[in-house]
Amino acid sequence: MRRGSMKSESIAFGIAGVAFGLIAGWIIGTQQSARTPAAPAQAAAPAPASSAPGAASPRAAVLDDAKVTALKSVAERQPAKAQPRIDLANLYFDAERYDDAIKWYQDALKLAPNDVNVSTDLAVCYYYTNKADQALQQLNRSLEINPKHAKTLLNLGIVRAFGKQDLDGATKAWQQVVALDPDSPEGQAAKRALDTLRSAHPAVAGEQKPGG
Repeated sequence: MRRGSMKSESIAFGIAGVAFGLIAGWIIGTQQSARTPAAPAQAAAPAPASSAPGAASPRAAVLDDAKVTALKSVAERQPAKAQPRIDLANLYFDAERYDDAIKWYQDALKLAPNDVNVSTDLAVCYYYTNKADQALQQLNRSLEINPKHAKTLLNLGIVRAFGKQDLDGATKAWQQVVALDPDSPEGQAAKRALDTLRSAHPAVAGEQKPGG
């Protein structure tokens, strides 16, 4: 769980959103170029075509410059503390300033290398800035820290599906989420993704069952 962020309860849904119903259009070749910040699953490719990478959309949180300044001051005074850097990264993330968020998440991970939430947040930022391979590498690092981290696995499926066009890999990741906790928000989101994937592309997922 991310701390000090408007999206602290839903980092996975910052990337998955509620747009799994649009997976079908992507699979059959509807190469949409636009995306909404809460649902990048609407895009066929990870590149945010509606705005430059790192630019805020109309739905982004307004960046609190005073809070940013205060946190930067705290970070300077506390060079060994990860938390002010995490808080800064979260502010930039919520404002969709992903390049800035990346810098602070990276700095935080130098001080807290086993923080799975920060690692996964960093991966999401990579995805949003059209770095799918780096996103996958970072998600795999998160799974080294905690192989059963549901938000990481849910995001892994999204990046595999929409960043790498790897539907088999996405299916496996989402099945793991369902197997871990089918009634959790992540489990429910993974179920919706799998159901839509089966409907749109039964050759990929039609014969497989969640958690199998």
